[in-house]
Amino acid sequence: MIKSKEFKTALKVSIPVMMGYCVLGFAFGLLITSLDYPWYLALLMSIFIYAGALQFLAIGFFSSKLGLIDIFITSIFVNIRQSFYGLSMLKKFKKSGKLKPYLIFGLTDETYALLTSIKDDEQLKKKYYYLYLCGLNQFYWVIGTLLGAVFGTNISFDTKGLDFSLTALFVILAIEQYKTNKNITPFVIGAVTSILAIILVPINNMLIFAIVCSLLGMFILRKRLNNDK
Repeated sequence: MIKSKEFKTALKVSIPVMMGYCVLGFAFGLLITSLDYPWYLALLMSIFIYAGALQFLAIGFFSSKLGLIDIFITSIFVNIRQSFYGLSMLKKFKKSGKLKPYLIFGLTDETYALLTSIKDDEQLKKKYYYLYLCGLNQFYWVIGTLLGAVFGTNISFDTKGLDFSLTALFVILAIEQYKTNKNITPFVIGAVTSILAIILVPINNMLIFAIVCSLLGMFILRKRLNNDK
């Protein structure tokens, strides 16, 4: 049974993600069908994999005919950041019961950004609110993918540059988080570690290097602040 208040709140909060995911999913559907893969492959990937960046990378895997072991290792490195997200959400998801497995599965970058930047309404039943938020975000992605795949199957379209739409959404969410928290320190640390990653680390390992260094930087800063109190 749908909890009306929780659903309406999740729908309202997820509108920015809807605008991004519908476009991104559409782009993904177009890109994968442009390689002459069947439209339903894009749909199945968005339902059962549901990992935006990895799905876009998978297009490159398919076109370059990478082996299964290479794909497996690369996928772990690309999505390992989700482990850090999950650890920080243990308290929020503690009382989710049987819903917890799906909440973990649906914890994308954008969903995590919403869950950590939007102040919770104490009158809401949290587990249902989290469920609707995760479910709606995946629904937007799946619908966008389906429309893009069907469109790409039937109409010829130049897909050059569409993969940048995922980066654009990340930038928008980062700006929204800053507007909510008004704390520039995490963004400075993230920018510095990203620049160091570009300079020091091979492109395949840049993301994990930047994430680990950012977490270490935040941990050290927080420890110093606590010691100064």
